[in-house]
Amino acid sequence: MATRIDDRFAALAAEGRAALVTFVMAGDPDPETSLDIVKALLAAGADVIEVGMPFTDPMADGPAIQAAGLRALKAGMTLKKTLKLVTDFRAGDNETPIVLMGYYNPIYVYGVDRFLADATAAGVDGLIVVDLPPEEDQELCIPARDAGLNFIRLATPTTNDRRLPKVLENTSGFVYYVSLTGITGAALADYAGVSEAVRRIKGHTGLPIAVGFGVKNAENAAEIARNADGVVVGSALVDALKASLGPANEATDRSVEAVASLVSSIAAGVRGARKAAASARSGGAFSWLTRLWA
Repeated sequence: MATRIDDRFAALAAEGRAALVTFVMAGDPDPETSLDIVKALLAAGADVIEVGMPFTDPMADGPAIQAAGLRALKAGMTLKKTLKLVTDFRAGDNETPIVLMGYYNPIYVYGVDRFLADATAAGVDGLIVVDLPPEEDQELCIPARDAGLNFIRLATPTTNDRRLPKVLENTSGFVYYVSLTGITGAALADYAGVSEAVRRIKGHTGLPIAVGFGVKNAENAAEIARNADGVVVGSALVDALKASLGPANEATDRSVEAVASLVSSIAAGVRGARKAAASARSGGAFSWLTRLWA
């Protein structure tokens, strides 16, 4: 059965554009503001929303997302409250795909069966659990699939053609291609390398390919959206939120707008990317780019 994620990527493919996938940390800087930010993402142009599950030891994340998780934990955020955030969001939106992203330990402590039941009831559509390799699919991936959730796997520049079939074996929804070797918030992507990697992965799967890590602005997003099915932005949004906070990391009247404004700018880049490519092929690239970046 098709999920919200499947339906959203199919609809955007029919429109001829890539998806904008946005990441924010649940509970950062506090549960109430976090919910307001998630709600604002949709109006700003997000197509799929990833919600981080705060954890004390996020080994794949850089300083910005690590700090966001710590702010959320300090504000009292828990996995149960993260699921409530999704429930509250669903009260006003039953179409936007929601993906929970994080690490296995909080899910294990919560209890896998209980977590999957509660996540499904809350309206979660998919999971990204970065520290569970394919060899451990029986732990969570296959039970999640049986519960009707997409389990989204990461591929990296070091995932070669011999490894890819195993990575993709039980993957669904989309493939998250990590565009560089490192942690979140690191240097910008090698666009030529990303384009080649997307083509290579598509040789192994019919799933959409969303590219993340290193996307900070509309220009980065537009470059990636020309070839990928989705563009993932996270650390840049977390940084924008952090810059809006008060001296004690408290929310201010600028916090929601700081994130929404950046998402709106990046969404414009994503939506215009393939139009720009078509215009370039017809000789009209300069005038389009002038309008976009003015």
